[in-house]
Amino acid sequence: MNMRAFSAFVRIAAIVTLVAQSACAPKIVPAPVVVGSPKYPEFVVPRIPQGFLDSPLAAAQTRGWALLQSGDLKRAEQEFTTITKASPSFFPAETSLGYVALARTDAKSALPHFDRALALAPTDVSALVGRGRTLVALQRESEAVSSFEAALAVDRSLTDIERQVEVLKFQGVEQGLVRAREAAGAGRLDDAIQAYTAAVRSSPDSPFLYRELAAVERRRGDDDAALEHFRKAVTLDTSDAKSLGQIGQILESRGDTEGATKAYVESLSLEPNTDIANRLENIHAHAELEKLPAEYRAIDQAPQISRADLAALIGIRLGALLQDGLRNDAVLITDIRSSWAATWIMFVARAGVMESFANHTFQPRNVVRRADLAQAVARLLTHVSATNAAWSAARIRFPDLAASHLAYPAASAAVASGAMQAGPDGSFQPSRPVTGAEAIDAITRIEGLAGLPPAPRP
Repeated sequence: MNMRAFSAFVRIAAIVTLVAQSACAPKIVPAPVVVGSPKYPEFVVPRIPQGFLDSPLAAAQTRGWALLQSGDLKRAEQEFTTITKASPSFFPAETSLGYVALARTDAKSALPHFDRALALAPTDVSALVGRGRTLVALQRESEAVSSFEAALAVDRSLTDIERQVEVLKFQGVEQGLVRAREAAGAGRLDDAIQAYTAAVRSSPDSPFLYRELAAVERRRGDDDAALEHFRKAVTLDTSDAKSLGQIGQILESRGDTEGATKAYVESLSLEPNTDIANRLENIHAHAELEKLPAEYRAIDQAPQISRADLAALIGIRLGALLQDGLRNDAVLITDIRSSWAATWIMFVARAGVMESFANHTFQPRNVVRRADLAQAVARLLTHVSATNAAWSAARIRFPDLAASHLAYPAASAAVASGAMQAGPDGSFQPSRPVTGAEAIDAITRIEGLAGLPPAPRP
């Protein structure tokens, strides 16, 4: 046996003997190791178990820690190694060996020591903090946070550790957010969701994380998850107008107009948004449309429209434009009592936009042809503005409609104003039946020329 091995053997034997005699021996007060300012003030002093407080192991542990804090890492390591060989269950020495390795900036060697100490004492604060610092050095920040939080659960006085946890969480969220946004921008939606979810776990009280996660989930088509996370964002930040707008869109797509309306109204009360305002207006318009007769709602798909259809379109969509021009005298029409559009037929007749025939019939079921629509459009244009004189004076040439034709002035004004369109070859096709879509387009254009707000569209 060489001299170094013999010396170690003697030290171990001495400690074992001291441990065996500690129950009956008088208290041993170890000679203090004098150190100046601690070299490693951030290291947490290991707690000596209650049953060992007066033992030679405690005295050796105290000496070893003093050596460590004096910077004598070699002798400190020898002291702690001797203790662990004498008593493998004495976890403070194992923890201290971890700190010795940390002092040498050897995090890889430190980690097994802290793990062994925690296997013996899972709630030991010193080992938990040491393990956390080791994991930080190994760039395993999320695991470090878990270890630090376990230590804080035992001892809330570790304010420096609490601050470090906050910093680590912030850094983790920041890095995760960069990865998440890069993945989302590249179209790697699954990767983005995974990165956002990790960021949310690190910072569960950050509303913008839920909002961005939900936006990616919407892109992936997972509206259930998106709705949940948009709502979480609003719970955390009641001023989150954007999330409220997204909630409204999801609910609207599901037919929940009441829920969508509520979300849109709340969003607009927090922040002006043209798109949200238009969506809300469309919901209101749709609600108004649902109150109208089914015949009106079917106009947009009609291959040809009737005079009743056109009267209803004009009365509903352009009623505000014509209100001031209504005749005060009675209008006699004899054949509309059973018509679904009777109210609007009477209205347009009183406005002079569509008239009854000489026999006082309106003939509501008759097909509307382009010449008929042009006549109604020309009369509507007189209510729009003074610029209608320019439309009236226009002389559009049509290969199929002579300037001497009775329908020509109305057709020319309708095309000149942009309310109606000529064919690809410039023809007007006065006798062709008007489709529902064509009539709606003409009324919509007049609505725009008059600057009216949108009315319920079929």
